[in-house]
Amino acid sequence: MPAMIELTDACKTFTMHLQGGIRLPVVRGVSLAVMPGECVVLSGPSGAGKSSVLKMIFGNYRCDEGRIFIHHQDATIDLARAEPRQILSVRRHTIGYVSQFLRAVPRVPAIDVVAEPLFVAGAAREEGRSRAGSLLRRLNIPERLWSLPPSTFSGGEQQRVNIARGFLPDLPILLLDEPTASLDAANRAVVVDLITEKKRAGVAMLAIVHDDEVREAIADRIVDVTAFAAAA
Repeated sequence: MPAMIELTDACKTFTMHLQGGIRLPVVRGVSLAVMPGECVVLSGPSGAGKSSVLKMIFGNYRCDEGRIFIHHQDATIDLARAEPRQILSVRRHTIGYVSQFLRAVPRVPAIDVVAEPLFVAGAAREEGRSRAGSLLRRLNIPERLWSLPPSTFSGGEQQRVNIARGFLPDLPILLLDEPTASLDAANRAVVVDLITEKKRAGVAMLAIVHDDEVREAIADRIVDVTAFAAAA
């Protein structure tokens, strides 16, 4: 069975063009693999490059060197060298991403924010809203809030909308950047259950989690990103 994600000697450096072209190395030589049904958790102190690794895999950051292989629609593509249209296709059909912050179009109801990935994939509006509502209910978002834009919600409510949006599509890869950071114990438990269900469904997950209990509950393996720290 092939790995869903495989990084080989991936590197990332930022160039500060407004500061004389100073180069800031972030990570170097990142090599790891994530198999179907596995949750790998990245560990390391703040600033070690954990989020940068996720963003390279999602295509938000361009990989400077190395390879990022993704199993996409019965083929393997190297995102480090992929064209923009290929990256968009991977995001639509293969990789879901739960970031730390919800970015939603203003004035769009929460239920449509959550259901949008299903709409993009061609789902009927009624089906998409029904599935979105079930997940919002499970994440303890009251139905009276579903018709309101998430910008009016508390930080914890916004994060639960963000989680629902990321977990709703049936994608084979899921990237999780601090999904439980703003949640209380009850909702952290819901997220742990959702992750467990995704694992049983064969989804490959790469996560950043600082909560020790959540990490212990979801991690099949832990990869210390400090091993890939880049020297300036």
